[in-house]
Formats: sequence, C-alpha cells, structure tokens
Amino acid sequence: MTDPTEGPCPEGRPGEVFAAFLKLGLTSFGGPIAHLGYYREELVVRRGWLDDRAYADLVALCQFLPGPASSQVGFSLGLMRAGWRGALAAFAAFTLPSAILMIVFAFGAAALSGPVGQGALHGLKLVAVAIVAQAVLGMARTLCPDRARALIAVGAVAVLAFVPGPFAMVLAIVLGALAGLGLGGGTGVAVGGHVRLRVSSRTGLIALAAFFTLLGGLPMLAVLGHLPALVDGFYRAGALVLGGGHVVLPLLQAEVVQTGWVSEAEFLAGYGAAQALPGPLFTFAAYLGAVMGPWPNGVLGAMIALVAIFLPGYLLLVGVLPFWDRFRVLPRAQALMRGANAAVVGILGAALYDPVFTGAVRDMPDFALALGCAVLLVAWSMPAWAVVGIGAAGGVGLQLLG
Repeated sequence: MTDPTEGPCPEGRPGEVFAAFLKLGLTSFGGPIAHLGYYREELVVRRGWLDDRAYADLVALCQFLPGPASSQVGFSLGLMRAGWRGALAAFAAFTLPSAILMIVFAFGAAALSGPVGQGALHGLKLVAVAIVAQAVLGMARTLCPDRARALIAVGAVAVLAFVPGPFAMVLAIVLGALAGLGLGGGTGVAVGGHVRLRVSSRTGLIALAAFFTLLGGLPMLAVLGHLPALVDGFYRAGALVLGGGHVVLPLLQAEVVQTGWVSEAEFLAGYGAAQALPGPLFTFAAYLGAVMGPWPNGVLGAMIALVAIFLPGYLLLVGVLPFWDRFRVLPRAQALMRGANAAVVGILGAALYDPVFTGAVRDMPDFALALGCAVLLVAWSMPAWAVVGIGAAGGVGLQLLG
C-alpha cells in the first residue's frame, strides 16, 4: 500500500519553484541570516506559499540541525510546494548561480576590484541590513504579539550576547521553547500555517541511517585515495556545522589547507570571493574542489565537493521532518513552538546587529544608505531585486565620494 504521506504536493510545480529560487539565488546577498529575510519577502509576503508561523517553524527546525540552515529552509519550502522535484529544484536554483561563479573564479576570473567594484560590494552589504531589518519587524508582529513572547525574544538576544560559540543559537531556541511552556498549552490541532511536507517515517529513518552510516564509514574509506578522502572531508565539514554557514570555514581550513590540498592564499582568496556573491556560503566548497592540487579537481572536484558538503544537512533534514510534523500538533509541542518562534525573532534581531549591521555600517553615510533601502522595502514596498540594484549603485557613489 502506498504511504499517504508520500507523493508530490499538488499546490505548485517544480518549474515555478525553480524560477522563484533562481531569482533568490541571483539576488540573495548578505549571508544565511539575510537569506531568511529574502525568503520571507519573496515566498511568504509576495507569493503567499505559507504564513509567518509556518515559516518560523521551518526556520526553528533548521536552526536546530547541523548544516546550512538557509539552504535547508529553501529545500523544505521546495518540498512543501512541489514535492521532491520541487525540493531538488529549490536546491539547484538557489545554489548553482554562486557555485558557477565560484568555479569561474577558481579558473582565474578577475575579481571585482577598484573603487566601483568595492563600492558595489559594500552597497550590497548595506542592502542586507535593510532586508534583515524588514524580516525582524514583520516576524515580530506575528510571532511576538504579547509581552511574554517579546520577553522571550529579548532573552534570546541576551543568550547570544553572553554565551560564546556556535551552540549559542541552539541554546537560545531551546530556552525559548522551554519558556514557551509557561504560555499555556495548545489546542491539540495544527495551528494556522501548518506545512504539509510529504515525507514518510520510513523515508525519514532511511535518511537518518544514511547520514550516520556515511559519517562513520567515510573516514575508513578515506585511506584508499584522494577521491574518498575528498568526499569524507567535505561531508564531515557539512555534518558538523552548527550555528551558521560561517562556522564551516575553520572546518574546511582543517580539511584542505592543513592537508596541503589548497594553499592558505588560495583559501583566503576564495573566501573573499564567496562573501561577495549571492546564495549560500557553502558554495565555497565548489571553489576549493576546483583549485585543489590532487585529482579530482577542476569542475569534477567542484561538483563532488559541493554535493558532499550539502548532503549531510539534507539527510538530517529529511530524517527528522516526518517526526517534527507529528510532534508540532501536540498541545505542549505547540506551546514549545510558540516560545521557539519568539526566540527565532530574537536570533534574527541579534544577527541584525552582529554581524549584519556591524559588518556593513562604517559611518553615518553608510547608515543613511541602509536606512533608505529599508524605507524602500517597508514603506514603498519596492521589490528586493530593485533595492539590491539601488544599494549597489549607492555603495559605488559613497566609495567615489569618499
């Protein structure tokens, strides 16, 4: 008998998902936190694929899991909209633009330089400030409508302020969820915005088994040559990342620089290029796979590294989705989720300050440009892609004036 939770989702088509995420993959500058803002604006506000509560549920789940959280959210949204083909379409469309650019850069394409190039890149960072600010405001209205949940959001900011390390984000969500128990029980039915992600328990268990089998088995195969060692190194880096895409950098440095596969100069040059591009930071792996000395390298090495670093995060996501879906309809689970969702707002608020604001705004002219972009997004309802262009042009103007 066919599992009723399996099969395509009837709400959308893979082509629709691909087009939406290709637009995001070409315009989502600013790193994983900013990506969540772009997702919300395009898919929650403009297209109405889901509401803020359902979106926050997906964000909270993916923040719990190791891996690239923003890409995992995108994969889930594609799965929700158009089944497994939609999930693959979301991954490909969001990832390939920056991956291709990273491979081109690896083969010697000239990086942006000079005042125009540097100004445009800085302007894109300022646009990210506006995007994240818009996301924080919009989600706070929906997910922190009372004093108790606003206090949970502030508590999450305090956790990130005083607890160092990549586990602070997870701790903030856990504490927020526990605080949510004090808000009272739920109704016992799915709250508005329930997302139907058609993943069976059997599929989830198979994905979890694959994740742990590869994590334990690949190191034993790594001694057989560079190809299995390459897969093992990038898979392990992707499996251990918790707390954001930037955490992968020291892991990758240990895998490729300390082994002599990539020089320190090449590593830093690729990292700089990755910061300037839209899409997930994990596409840095494509650059490393292309420039490394031993074979496989080039395009083949880039593709192997890219798949290997993303695979563990997606296996974990698929593995927990069916159980998360059942868990969240329990009354106490709904109370936990209300607290966790409020904590997600606090996490976004903390990220708006550091690294987004502190990494972009250097002086009052920078602040004026970021504020202007925020007004265009919030008050004028201008599309994000247009604001990206205006922000880049404004960054060039500030650079030339300075």
